[in-house]
Amino acid sequence: MKILILNGPNLNLLGKREPEIYGKLSFEEYLPQLRKRFPQHEISYFQTNHEGVLIDQLQTAVGQYDAVVMNPGGYAHTSIALADCIRAISIPVVEVHISDITKREPYRRHSFTAEACLKSIMGMGLEGYAKAIDELM
Repeated sequence: MKILILNGPNLNLLGKREPEIYGKLSFEEYLPQLRKRFPQHEISYFQTNHEGVLIDQLQTAVGQYDAVVMNPGGYAHTSIALADCIRAISIPVVEVHISDITKREPYRRHSFTAEACLKSIMGMGLEGYAKAIDELM
């Protein structure tokens, strides 16, 4: 299976940004562990801080990937456009949140993108990405 991991805004700061919430490991440090754990899958990774680039990546994933694991970051709580894109594409998308958004600030508790995804995984730290791949299998 070809899987695209797509990370949104500020996830390039993992390991530095609020480590008490998001952990001390960067995604670049975690990715080799994930690939080793799932050697039967081809896992690609892309991160951007820009909403339109996330939409472009989702649209171009069709025909190139079998599935997407996406952490939309703060766009989960604000982006109808991103949710509409997920609904429009023909490949499954599993949403991941490192923290449990239901136990965070009130404005973070609702995810528009989760409503469009196959499943939403939250509160498992970086392990949530592995759980998402398990769900896709």
